[in-house]
Amino acid sequence: MIGEHSSKQYDNELEAIRSKVLLMGGIVETQFLDAMTCFRIGNSERADRVIREDDSVNQLEVQLDDQCSHLIVRRQPAANDLRTIMATIKVITDLERIGDEATKIARTAKQLHARGAVTVNHYEMVRGIANNTSDMLHDALDAFARNDGKQALQLIAQDAVIDHEFRSIMRNLITFMMEDPRTISAALDTLWVAKAIERIGDHAKNIAEYVIYVVEGRDIRHTKTVPLPEDESEQTQ
Repeated sequence: MIGEHSSKQYDNELEAIRSKVLLMGGIVETQFLDAMTCFRIGNSERADRVIREDDSVNQLEVQLDDQCSHLIVRRQPAANDLRTIMATIKVITDLERIGDEATKIARTAKQLHARGAVTVNHYEMVRGIANNTSDMLHDALDAFARNDGKQALQLIAQDAVIDHEFRSIMRNLITFMMEDPRTISAALDTLWVAKAIERIGDHAKNIAEYVIYVVEGRDIRHTKTVPLPEDESEQTQ
């Protein structure tokens, strides 16, 4: 009975951590969407709200790191339980960095619109990459919530699409700046925002990789090719 009670308590503690991680994920997802709205319409009040929310994200990171550390010390988890906690710690770090990137976008949006005289269609330039990255982040959090390794594996390939979009944006902005020096200031701001979006895509990809690590016990970070799930590997033989 004592063992059963202890196991249930451990499961409850782990679930409480996961719930708070998803809360943190929801905050940074909203931060990103609000930051892009600021970039589109120049709402300084909303930009300030995005920046303030970064403090909440930072506090959640500290709290969750502390909870995970205490859980490891008290419960001394092994095997999949330890993988889950270690991966969760890494997810927390990536979420905090997504919040940082959203804050950068909000600050850049304020500066861009405060100067006025925007000479490039700055939002349309990044709209596609922003939509794709937003979808990727949402799906990565969904895969984490459901421990869906298959969905996580599909997400990883999307990062290459986002990287390609970023390189295309960079080439176009360089062309604008060369043809008309008046666009340099706005183009640099837009490039800064595009890079922040691309980095958010990288962090979403990281989250997907951690999901695979938890579900399948495979660390696929920094691998050139993503291994197929076992059932798909067998089908291709």
